[in-house]
Amino acid sequence: MNGSIGSDGGKKKMDVLVLGFANLVADGISMGFGDFTSSNSEKEVASKERAVTEWDVGNRNGPELMELLQKYQELGMDVDDAATVVSIFAKYNNILVREKMVAQGMLPPDKAEKPWKNGLATFPAFLVFGNASLLSFIVLIPFTNNDSVKFVGACVLSAIALALLGIAKAKIAGQNYAFSVAITLFNGAIAAAAAYAVGWTLKNVAGLEA
Repeated sequence: MNGSIGSDGGKKKMDVLVLGFANLVADGISMGFGDFTSSNSEKEVASKERAVTEWDVGNRNGPELMELLQKYQELGMDVDDAATVVSIFAKYNNILVREKMVAQGMLPPDKAEKPWKNGLATFPAFLVFGNASLLSFIVLIPFTNNDSVKFVGACVLSAIALALLGIAKAKIAGQNYAFSVAITLFNGAIAAAAAYAVGWTLKNVAGLEA
């Protein structure tokens, strides 16, 4: 929306709203599908790596146990303790496979994870937070025709949405709330400024009409 406003100076309000909502839905679908494919690919890679590790444990048990023993020693574990831990793991193939994958820097596949759920959750979340700027224009229509006021309202609502996103991110990741909100707002401000600048440039420098 910032790109549209930058290019037409705030004119054609309905065009901006329609274009903004259409882009929002398209981007939401793209983001949701991207999340689905990314999660699905990660799960497939993890499953293949687990299959390879299971074969190694089943057919090259000795060398695999030695590698795990050396890894624990590199992490600072006493030789006797490392040998004890490895000998216990050797009795349980599933645990041994998981430990081998972790030791090699690989994440075991999460059987409970559903890639389609990730994609489905991303779409509405993107719409909810992305609608903030459009919502201000719709809410302010009965009260004012001043495009500058609506634009400021869009900026304020967008900032609130980004702040809430930063708070949610901090809560989930256990980060500092103020820092997370500041980073999220900074990222949003840079993205909005870039979109506005592109729209303004296309209109005033390249001579393209919105």
